[in-house]
Amino acid sequence: MFNGIIYNIGEVKSIKKDKNRILICIKSNLNLKNNEIGSSISCNGVCLTVYKIQKKLIFFYISNETIKRSNFKDLKIGDKINLEKSLTFGQKISGNFTQGHVDTTAKIKKKIIIKDSWFLRLEINNKKLQKFLIDKASISINGVSLTISNVSKNYFDLNIIPHTLKLTNLKDLRVNDLVNVELDIFGKYIYKYSI
Repeated sequence: MFNGIIYNIGEVKSIKKDKNRILICIKSNLNLKNNEIGSSISCNGVCLTVYKIQKKLIFFYISNETIKRSNFKDLKIGDKINLEKSLTFGQKISGNFTQGHVDTTAKIKKKIIIKDSWFLRLEINNKKLQKFLIDKASISINGVSLTISNVSKNYFDLNIIPHTLKLTNLKDLRVNDLVNVELDIFGKYIYKYSI
């Protein structure tokens, strides 16, 4: 479980593909010890298991299912990745609950810089999930906890404050980029049990 508050960014240093998965190496200042091998880290909003640690290098396997649902299909060496360790008992929750189970991707359709803040318009790739986009609902974009500011039939809007841009890889986004999307967990369960 995560809360979408990002304090660490890593850089992809290597990508090794085979038929069923990808092994990636991320360089980061994230403080991990060897006894944390097997623990969960949110990488751009995707919950991945630490496979190996070598000083500042962290290794993860990515399954085909994750590749299919996320923007990792377009991953390149040098890409910046938002990183968040899983929550510990008693830790302050200041974002929204996320599981690292990415639902789909969304494409950046418009980016407008307003002083130090950004306005983003996105189009969700899986149209069946459009029903979960609600004004003022929580959403996770590349693992960052955000609030939807507006929803239309074909898109949704976000406003991103300077502090969030400074600490995350959202500042690198361009029009037509794909981002990972995890919808509000409570909204999904409430919808399922109300139909």
